[in-house]
Amino acid sequence: EGDPWRVLRIQAEFVAGFDALATVGPAVTFFGSARVRPPDPMYDAARALAAELARRGFAIITGGGPGTMEAANMGAREGRGLSVGLNIELPFEQGLNEYVNLGIEFHYFFVRKTMFVKYAEAFVIFPGGFGTMDELFEALTLIQTGKIVHFPVIMFGSAYWAGLQQWIRDRVLAEGKISAEDLDLMVVTDDIEEAADIVQQYYQRKVLEAQPKDRAEPKKSDAQ
Repeated sequence: EGDPWRVLRIQAEFVAGFDALATVGPAVTFFGSARVRPPDPMYDAARALAAELARRGFAIITGGGPGTMEAANMGAREGRGLSVGLNIELPFEQGLNEYVNLGIEFHYFFVRKTMFVKYAEAFVIFPGGFGTMDELFEALTLIQTGKIVHFPVIMFGSAYWAGLQQWIRDRVLAEGKISAEDLDLMVVTDDIEEAADIVQQYYQRKVLEAQPKDRAEPKKSDAQ
């Protein structure tokens, strides 16, 4: 496959993704390990949080695979919300999980990652491996550099994220690699209601800010 054909394939993936996701409405993207299974508490938490967000009117977007992704898609269905899976072609992964209502296949990671960001009102990051860390730090970088708006990045599972938080504070911040305000780019919680409230409150503010401003007060001469 030569470069010109590769460019066309990339364009086709972008077009297909934009077309499929254009009408999903407000959505939350979930990330986390593909290796967790019931009765892992993080599997159950992802399922419960996705169900709660779905009941509040949010579509749920995941990578469409097993583990945390499956749990979130299951929760979306239980909450009667739209359950979206953005699958990636890999030689060692299975296809979309059974709880996906809207599934899209991608060959290129960067196209898929664009869809995760473009259509999300928030990211919820559950414990995971390299792929999860990649998505977490890309989101933080995009917000930090002003490439996307500052939307909620919620890291669920304080015990798992505590070491990373401490390293960021004690080394990255202490050595001046980031600014103190950069710590506010992420929220760590173990509380499903708190996480759902953060997302809902952010979205409500966004909707209000997007409404047209009230008309200017009429001049006295006009009112007389």
